[in-house]
Amino acid sequence: MSIEITVLENEAFKAKLATAMQSGSPPDIFQSWGGGVLKQYADAGLIQDLTPALAENGWGDSFNAGPLSLYAVGGKNYGVPWNAGMVGFWYNKDLFAKAGIDAPPATWAELLDDVGKLKAAGITPIAIGEKDKWPGAFWWEYLATRVGGQAAFESAFNRTGKFTDPAFVEAGAKLKELVDLQPFQTGSLGAGYGDQQVVMANGQAAMELMGQWAPGANRSVAENVDAYNASLGWFPFPMVEGGAGSPTDALGGGDGFAVGKNAPPAAIDFVRFLTSVENQTAMAKAGFAVPPVIKGAEAGIDDPLIKELTLTLAKAQYYQLYYDQYMPPAVGAAVNDATQEIFAGTASPEQVAQTIEDSAAFELQP
Repeated sequence: MSIEITVLENEAFKAKLATAMQSGSPPDIFQSWGGGVLKQYADAGLIQDLTPALAENGWGDSFNAGPLSLYAVGGKNYGVPWNAGMVGFWYNKDLFAKAGIDAPPATWAELLDDVGKLKAAGITPIAIGEKDKWPGAFWWEYLATRVGGQAAFESAFNRTGKFTDPAFVEAGAKLKELVDLQPFQTGSLGAGYGDQQVVMANGQAAMELMGQWAPGANRSVAENVDAYNASLGWFPFPMVEGGAGSPTDALGGGDGFAVGKNAPPAAIDFVRFLTSVENQTAMAKAGFAVPPVIKGAEAGIDDPLIKELTLTLAKAQYYQLYYDQYMPPAVGAAVNDATQEIFAGTASPEQVAQTIEDSAAFELQP
């Protein structure tokens, strides 16, 4: 068997894949982020149902449940994950200690309280690059996940509910509680993600809400990498008291594989090979496919914080893909644009929810 690999940058890949799908000739194996786009391909009969293969020899059981769920459509799996990360809090342990904070917050109320302690100690609590919008969207999406859980999102996405339902309005209200405390660095609305990196990397703010890539990105701009590494800690997004979501629910994303409708059985065998515990462990050790998605493969991770993140993600039964990857581009853009208005103080939580619902109502029509 020979394998021909085509490597493309993100937007070029999307364009070429769309052309192949429209022609009815999908690649044998292709990169997928799961979610709504994968559902479209499954509904159109362009990709293979991997459910029977996953039932063989414990292949399906070898995956962490949350990442695998991103590739499920109507109770069947049309793809498998290759790596998966999650958004969480990267924080400066030294600055927390200076503010008298003994342990990371476990609840939203504790997070708000810690913001007050940090400000009282003359420390900027949170770094954000809100000019780029998506860093702020993480906050609203995580709060919606904690407040409404899986049921709220799926109801709104499937159009049995709406993005103006109480969970989404409350997510905006909770976020406004935080914004009203003025916890961000000066000029955060005009700062991009690169600016956020600099602020965190050099100890100018106590925490940031960001994905698993943050430490690597921050080290590239740190004036003192050793000091950054020594002070770095991580904790998951706190639970919201009274929320329907589980504290283990995770927001994140990663990479995976789907198999085209005309692919030979050898294509599935190759994907099975790539996602074996032996190969995932070896790749994690070499810095590829991190964080891994196969149970036990975290043994290959040397970084203790990334290992902690991976083990935390493994507990997630509900894994929410970033909204701007899960939903059509126009809806994702509406989420990013509208949530920025909470940070700017130019729209109410109700108005933000309505803006997102207006886009969803048009783009997600059956």
